Amino acid sequence: MLTLNKLIDFGADVKDGLMRCMNKEDFYLMLVNKSLSDNRLSLLEHQINTKDYYSAFETAHTLKGMYSNLSLTPLTVPISKMTELLRNGTDTDYTVLLEEAKAQFHKLCNL
Repeated sequence: MLTLNKLIDFGADVKDGLMRCMNKEDFYLMLVNKSLSDNRLSLLEHQINTKDYYSAFETAHTLKGMYSNLSLTPLTVPISKMTELLRNGTDTDYTVLLEEAKAQFHKLCNL
């Protein structure tokens, strides 16, 4: 079961996340749990692998907003870096950033 303490241990800025959710712990945890069923990280990986950088930017930007609003810092950092590279259509190797984002997502799912 996901708890605030587990999220703190994960590296989330729970205080900020709660503030964005009107300090309603149950609402915040519900939104974090909802983010766990989101499949856009897989979609982002596919878009990058097929060099569809325009679509990848849109997907990364959406993920950045979701993870930032929930203050899930370990996920926000690699996604934010990808978003900025994709904003410029940068053709580069995204493997390290994708692997970091996937690892953090899996870590969050296993809390």
